[in-house]
Amino acid sequence: MSQLRHTHDQEIANQLRQVTSQMESIESTLTTNDRVIARVTDGIYRQPGSAVRELIANAYDADATWVSIKTDAPNFSRITVEDNGSGMTPEAVIHLLHNIGGSAKRTEQGQELGISSPGDPTTSPKGRKLIGKLGIGIFSVSQLTHSFQIITKTANDRHRTVVLVNLSQFADKPVESDDSEFQAGRYQVWREPTEDVNAHGTTIVLTAIRPQTRDTLRSEQLWGAIDNHVAGGAEAKTRSAIPAYHIGHLDSHGLHVEYQKHKLRSLPWDDRDTPEEAFAKMVDKVWKAAQGRTSVKLTDIFDAYLQMLWNLSLALPFPYVGKSVLDESVADDWAYFYKLSNSPKGAAQQLQSADPGITVRELAELPPAQVTHHDFKVLIDGVQLSRPLKFRNLPTTQHVLKKPMVFVGSQRQEFKGISQDVSAGPLEFEAYLFWTPKIAPTENQGVLVRIHGASGTLFDSTFFNYQVAELTRLRQITCEIFVKQGLEAALNIDRESFNTAHPHTVVLTRWLHNSLRQLANTQKRQAQQLRQEARGSAKRDTESRISRIVDSANSLRTDGEGVVPHIRFTRGDEKAAARPEGITQSFDLDRIIEEIPETSLPSPNPSNLRKLEAITKILSVYGVLEQLTPKEQDNLLGSILGIMEAENLV
Repeated sequence: MSQLRHTHDQEIANQLRQVTSQMESIESTLTTNDRVIARVTDGIYRQPGSAVRELIANAYDADATWVSIKTDAPNFSRITVEDNGSGMTPEAVIHLLHNIGGSAKRTEQGQELGISSPGDPTTSPKGRKLIGKLGIGIFSVSQLTHSFQIITKTANDRHRTVVLVNLSQFADKPVESDDSEFQAGRYQVWREPTEDVNAHGTTIVLTAIRPQTRDTLRSEQLWGAIDNHVAGGAEAKTRSAIPAYHIGHLDSHGLHVEYQKHKLRSLPWDDRDTPEEAFAKMVDKVWKAAQGRTSVKLTDIFDAYLQMLWNLSLALPFPYVGKSVLDESVADDWAYFYKLSNSPKGAAQQLQSADPGITVRELAELPPAQVTHHDFKVLIDGVQLSRPLKFRNLPTTQHVLKKPMVFVGSQRQEFKGISQDVSAGPLEFEAYLFWTPKIAPTENQGVLVRIHGASGTLFDSTFFNYQVAELTRLRQITCEIFVKQGLEAALNIDRESFNTAHPHTVVLTRWLHNSLRQLANTQKRQAQQLRQEARGSAKRDTESRISRIVDSANSLRTDGEGVVPHIRFTRGDEKAAARPEGITQSFDLDRIIEEIPETSLPSPNPSNLRKLEAITKILSVYGVLEQLTPKEQDNLLGSILGIMEAENLV
């Protein structure tokens, strides 16, 4: 059957070379390959951004150096994805349309079609490691629309190929036989002359965006809740619900909605910023929002569109917004550095160097990076994406460890003596685990696995279901694993999760859990040493005793790894006073006093105020305050202060 299909494809491709206008276009039926379920065209991805990610991955595999994605946000009636990749020949186009899920990548046919390198079918014609595999990337747009256009051209071709695609909505219905092909939709294809013979690349134009996709990108659920608050006169809820940064909200007539004292749109960058500066500012705004707070989530400060930009920047082969931690210099004593052991009961060894110019990678004796990804740029509405991870110059906290800890390791598993049909071949990777008292945003907490620089999984906060009770410490770790060989077969079809039973996943999971054990033991030991030094010089007065009580509560609750905030009670002009370094929570003392029932308290006893400060720290450590509204916080603290001041109340 496959041979008949190949012959049929070649016949249509030969006809297509004679077609030079839409009037002469060929009409045929879209068919799927038997390696993918028919339902693929109904959308296998959870979010619109996942579909956009697959289109960018296709451009990367086509050796594009830039991709430009343009939308008419916040309307989202049209999305255009343009790249300067190698483009597709008529043969490649027809193969794509007739083999959804039957990717020619990594095959001899892919070499014939110019999709992969003649010398190595696992790489692109220019030598990039391919990150696409299943052949469904271009049809991932079914998540976004059921109608789209493809315009593609290869270099030195006097014609470009144009395809109009209409995808069918999947529906379960009786079929003639088990081997009958599911008709995924219909297409029109033609060739038309072009003046720029040297041009090459592909443009995908998405129109008639699906309503549910538009609603997601527009954050309609969020804005709907805000509209309900406005209608109910709940000004405080309205103010707290509007994200700090957003692209604006449209009403049913397509007009911008303006909320009192709020901008029509609020972006984390300025119009005068360069594409690189714009995204760097977006990352900086996240860390700025984290100051004075125990944690910050992307959903707290960004709407759905800006969250999509962030997630795409994590998923694809981009350079970092600063530097990779492995490429950072060890100068300035900015972190503790360790080499991880691959022994099941091994311990991490501290690394030191007298050479300030050496990098973390060199210090850990890892081989040079294979790819830097500086030759691939993606702009979305004029903003250039970079990996949103920072490792240096992070905000200080009250944790006893004032520097981050960097753990570096690598492994190669040959699976000797095991059939490749069982092991799926060798597995090789390198990784870092970065510990710091606070990770921002919380979505960057966990482990992210990259295969040839790309990932669809984002950060897994469970660290592949790590069972040891280290919840606080796990929230303080960012980990990236860079797979050089293997693991691709363990990816599930959505490329956003792994088959946990696959041998490669099992080996990687075992290595990660062993590394987490080494990190925890090393971090505990270092923190304990510093605490002992600090306790030796602590004053033996009332305030130090109260501080130890707070530390004890912190240790009991979080194994000593939680961050105890500064507590400030302010009155009048004191609210403008400078804040100490680290996380600070401020409370209006006048409002707290007003919550003490049936009393007048001009000024509380200083001793009681110090005790209230300690109690507030403990409440913060146990996460009580963050569950309350500001009004409820004032009432709780007022009640506690009232009890302590009972004898002095009038």
